[in-house]
This record gives sequence, structure tokens and C-alpha cells, in this order.
Amino acid sequence: KYPLSHRLVALAFHEYKILKDLYRFIRRYVPPYKRYLLLSVVANIISAILNLVAFALVMPILRILFQIDERAKGLMDFADISFLNVRDWSRAADILNNNFSYYVGQLADSHGIPYTLMLLSVYLVVMTGFKVGSAYLALYAMIPIRTGIVRDMRVALYDKLLALPLGYFSSERKGDVLARISGDVAEVENSIMSSLDLVLKNPIMIVVYLGSMILISWKLTLFVFILLPIAGFIMGRVGRMLKRDSLTVQSLWGSVLSMTEETLGGLRIIKAFTSEVWMSKRYREANDRHRQSTMSLFRRQQLAHPMSEFLGTMTIAIVLWYGGVLIVSGSGGIDASTFIYYLVIFYSLINPLKDLSKGIYAIRKGMGSVMRIDEIMQAENSIQDPECPQKLSFEECIELRHVSFRYEDKWVLRDINLTIPKGHTVALVGQSGSGKTTLVDLIPRFYDVEEGAILVDGTDVRALKLTDLRSLIGNVNQDPILFNDTIANNISFGTDNARQADIEQAARIAHVDEFVERMAEGYESNIGDRGSKLSGGQRQRLSIARAVYKNPPIMILDEATSALDTASERLVQEALEDLMHSRTTIVIAHRLSTIINADMICVLHEGQIVEQGKHDELLAKGGYYTQLYNMQLRSKDEQ
Repeated sequence: KYPLSHRLVALAFHEYKILKDLYRFIRRYVPPYKRYLLLSVVANIISAILNLVAFALVMPILRILFQIDERAKGLMDFADISFLNVRDWSRAADILNNNFSYYVGQLADSHGIPYTLMLLSVYLVVMTGFKVGSAYLALYAMIPIRTGIVRDMRVALYDKLLALPLGYFSSERKGDVLARISGDVAEVENSIMSSLDLVLKNPIMIVVYLGSMILISWKLTLFVFILLPIAGFIMGRVGRMLKRDSLTVQSLWGSVLSMTEETLGGLRIIKAFTSEVWMSKRYREANDRHRQSTMSLFRRQQLAHPMSEFLGTMTIAIVLWYGGVLIVSGSGGIDASTFIYYLVIFYSLINPLKDLSKGIYAIRKGMGSVMRIDEIMQAENSIQDPECPQKLSFEECIELRHVSFRYEDKWVLRDINLTIPKGHTVALVGQSGSGKTTLVDLIPRFYDVEEGAILVDGTDVRALKLTDLRSLIGNVNQDPILFNDTIANNISFGTDNARQADIEQAARIAHVDEFVERMAEGYESNIGDRGSKLSGGQRQRLSIARAVYKNPPIMILDEATSALDTASERLVQEALEDLMHSRTTIVIAHRLSTIINADMICVLHEGQIVEQGKHDELLAKGGYYTQLYNMQLRSKDEQ
């Protein structure tokens, strides 16, 4: 469709963009390890030069030991050579070659060819030893960079996930987030980091080898410069789709992980609805889609090496033909032995070119994962500390002043006005979806209000440091969130070097000590994933003990007893009453019997406070609260 010249330019631009992306990646993550990078670059330069010096043995061996042509008659002087002048470089190489040949010839005359051959062999072994030693040093220096960058990426991703607001995760699938922090980071390690040494080493070797080839024969090297871009263009067509395919593969892997996470979380429902076969079918279909994309990616990737091998051999054959024509015609300025040396260097150039192309293929693949990681790293965090935070004081009240909030386009709360005096208990009741949980989530700034303001002692919460604000508040949720750790560590969550006496006191207040005493390892007993080794009531009491240990002046209780049986509810309610004593408490209540003694009850309906007052006052009004109360009474009588 387009001329070859245009396609070559497009390919060059595409490769430039890939290398530019890699440069940005290196600038972003490598600076802490720059001394290792410098060591690797220097070692690679030394390795390339030593490799070239070892190759230089080819010409004197061919010329002198096997008498292909005349030996050097005498030494040549470097006196009139200026190494700042590029034109003198070729003459300097000729002088160096002449003098080396002269000394080897003298050695052969005085000690014999076998002895000279032995010394040259020892020289070759020593040079090769230094070369492989410096090559190993370059790889050795890359190991701290590879492992360090992968660690830094995982830590940065984890810290970013901790910093992002809850609203971000309501629109993202957990499985996809897990795929990015595990699979995509692993892909970066396997693709970019494993190829970083190739990308750093091979350009150095290519520059050194090409420079030597230009010094030997600029005409032949010019011909090589015409051949290599054509071969690169053919290989580029194979690799151009790798980055796009990598994005598809990682996205599909995120879907598979997300489905796995949903299955583990909903296993009870799956079994209850006898949906094992249906879920297995969905999972197999997702895995098949991932497999098909992975096969397509791997097939292109595996095509790179055999194609580069074939094109490299073809290129050498063409250079061999063209070089032979130059030697026969006498217009190339090189003899047969020099041409063999040239071919040795050129053949050595093929491997760095192949490795570089392989590295760029891998980098294309890895850059797709970097893009997915950056979608998280560059996600906007709207919940930020102010530049000049105000001092926190809570001596009077919490006030919600004309507060409105929405998720995307749907308003959840409209014009909420509420004052919660310090030390009082305020209960929020209403039907599901009326906005109760959203309202209490706005106080610690899990979300920010769209309109209005939330004030603590007259100070907008957006003017306070998040850590100061949230340190005021403790949470006990309907579904207790516990961690796969010991009972002691769950109670003292977020605290280093916690005092055992404080842990046990919090456990007594929350009635946790009653079941801990029956455990073999006591407070060091592991509770399993999300507290799976405990009953519902025990998990709830443990979450209350955690709140007691924090000892905050403000407590938020979100339907803390709604999912419990009667016996567990009694113990939990006792623990809650101890917890609420002398604190400012906001209670979301499902069972109205638990909030009869609240200082104020607010009834929410469709995102607005429609009634507020004490229990008896609201019953006397005969409004929404009375309807809710009577419905629960009838439900209890029917039971």
C-alpha cells in the first residue's frame, strides 16, 4: 500500500517510540541504582573492546604463520597522527596492525612458528578470560537493578492502592487490580527487566564493531548499512503487534483472576444455587479466550529468533559476495586476510543485532503491562491533604451543613443538615438505599461531599490532615473486616510494639476473652482468612475489641448486630454499650430496639432526613419512623 521508503521511516519512528518509552521507564525507576548501571555500561564497553582485540589475532596468524602475504618490513611511527582527526583513525589502525605484525614476525623468526603460535594462543585465552570476566561483571551489576526495580514497582503499586479513595475500587474489578500488581509486574520483570541488559550491552557492542568495520572498509560498511535496515524492516513487521497483543492477554488474565476472586468470595451462594457447572463453564470460556490470545502472542514471539537467524545468514552471504567482488576488482582497499577479519567482526555483529531485536520485542510486550500499571499509578486521588492543614480540635460537635453527594450522575444524599454534639449518640434509620452508610462514610472523608460541608468544631474536614481526622474515628461494620493473623494482632491492628495488657483490656470490654481462653494458643491463635475460624458473633466482638483498643472519641457503628443470632446479639450489644460509653457515637441501626435510648434518631428516606428526634417523639408523630417500628413489631410477632 505504501512505498518501501515510507514503511522504513514508519518502522524507524515506531522503534524510536519504543526506545523513548524505555528511556522514560529507565529515568523513572533506575536512578536509585545508577552506580550499578554505570558499572554495567563500563564493563560492557571493556568487554566489547577486549572481544575486538581478541579478534585481531586473525590477521597476523593468517599473514605471518601461514604466509598469505609479506610480513611488515619495519615499525611505523605514530608521531604525525592526531587522534582528534577522524581521517587519521584509519591510518592509525594500519600503523597498529603493521607494528603488531612486525613484532609477531620477529618472534617467529627468533623462536620459531610453534612457539609463536603457543604465545598467541595464551594471549587469546587471557584476552577471552578478561572479556568474559568483564561480561559477567556487567550482568552481575544488572541483578540489583532488576530485582530492585521490580520490588520498587510492587511497593509503589501497593502504596498507591492504599492511597486511592474507596470510590476508585467501586468502578474497578478486584481481580483486574490483582492481575496488575501480580501478573503485570511479573511481565515487566520477565520482559523489560530481563531484556534491559541486552538493550544496554548490545548497542555498545554494535557501535564498537561498526566503528571497527568502518575503519577497515568504509565502502563495504556502507553496503552493510543498506542491507541491515531492510532486514530490520522485515523483522519489525513481525513484532509490531506484540505490544497490542500483550495488552489483550493481560486484560483477559485480569478477567480470569477476577472470576477466581468472585468464586472464592461467593462459594456459599454458588453451592446453594447448584451453579457449579454453570460457573465452571464460564471459567473455562474465560480461560480459553486467554489461551487463544496467549498462543497468538507466543507464535509471533517465537518467530523472531528463526527469522533473525535466516536474515542474518542471508546478509552475511550477500556481504561475502560483495566483499569478494571488491577484493577481486582491487577497488575495496582491503586484502583477503583483512576481509576475513572483517567477516569475523561482522558475524560477531549479527548476534548483538539479533539480541537487540529480541530485547525490543520483549520490551514491546512488557510496555503493554507498564501501561496497565500506569493506569493505577496515574489514577487521580481526589482525597488529598490540604497544603496548609488546620489544627484539629473536637470539643463541641460534628456538623453536616447542606451536604449533598452523588455517585456519578445519581444523587444519593440531598441537602442534609445535622448537628451531632460531642458525647451524644445519634442513630440513623431508614430503608435500604436511603443513604445511611454513604452519610457516615463522608465524615472520615472516604468520599468528599459534592455540595455543602462537614465541620468538626467549625472546621471543614477538607481543611484537616486525613490522619488527624481519621484518628478521631473508630469503625465497627456489619461485615467485620479481619486479617489472616493472630487475635492479638487483629486487636492492635496498625500498632507496633503493642502492650499485651492493653490488648487484654480491650478484649475484656468486648467479651473477646470469653472465647480466647478456650483456644490452645490464646491471643496468638490465628483466625484464618477474614476470620474464617471464628463464628459470626466472635468476629464481630473481635472487631469491637479493635475499636476499643484504638480508643477514639468518635465511633461509627454500621448495623453491627443485624446479621447475628439472638445469643450473639446480646453479647455484642453489651460490648457495644461499653464501647459507646462517654463517646460520640453514630449508629446505623437495622433493629430499632437497639437505638431506643439514643439521644437523637434521624430517619432517612431517598437521601433526605425526613424526621429526627427521640424515640418517643418520633412515635408520637406517626410518620416514617412509626411505620418502620410497627413493621418490625409485626415481623417479630409473626416469628
